Amino acid sequence: MEFSGSGVRAGAVAGVPVALGVAGYGLVFGVVAARAGLSVAEAALMSATVLAGAAQLVAVELWGSPLPVVAILTTTAVINLRYVLLGAALHPWLRSLSPLATYTSVFFVADENWALSIDAFRNGRRDAAFLLGSGIVLWGLWVVATVIGAITGDLVGDPARFGFDFIVTALFLTLAVGFWEGRRSFGPWSGAAVVGIAANAVLPGEWYILCGALAGAAVAVVTRDE
Repeated sequence: MEFSGSGVRAGAVAGVPVALGVAGYGLVFGVVAARAGLSVAEAALMSATVLAGAAQLVAVELWGSPLPVVAILTTTAVINLRYVLLGAALHPWLRSLSPLATYTSVFFVADENWALSIDAFRNGRRDAAFLLGSGIVLWGLWVVATVIGAITGDLVGDPARFGFDFIVTALFLTLAVGFWEGRRSFGPWSGAAVVGIAANAVLPGEWYILCGALAGAAVAVVTRDE
């Protein structure tokens, strides 16, 4: 597996459309963060260092005085457990890289550029720097959008009235199309959906994300030779 500047550029170019969609979500986060009492600098710092939209939104929704540190850490840790699975999926393509290249790349991993990169690698791309390039452009627009949202929050008002709250859902559905492999995908997708919905009904917080992901993975393992 290669790791080159041309791979970074290819990833950045391919990642622009996805990053523009994520920027809409970043705008929502900026608005919500400002309403929770975070300064523009604090909101930007969170986006620059965390890069996890769902976890960040939950964190600012729990924000208060005194700060519920344990609740925030526990909830965001549960939400982000899916990154263990995302990292495991990337291992076959990153295992030959140096630690510097690997850890720099995975810092910029988000759901969207992960999906984009996995699709590219499965289709024969041999330059792992594609992941880094797509992640950098996503990270940059995410931070910029956060700042804009935090500054213009009063002007934007409720982001939902512009449909911004549906942006990430629509983006995920669009990216998911590239992973559909016909009947082979039906079992894992159905298992993940059923278990995720059931877990959401009976478990508190965001455990349904991990439960659905593990269920889909388990079905895929059981049915892989069928």
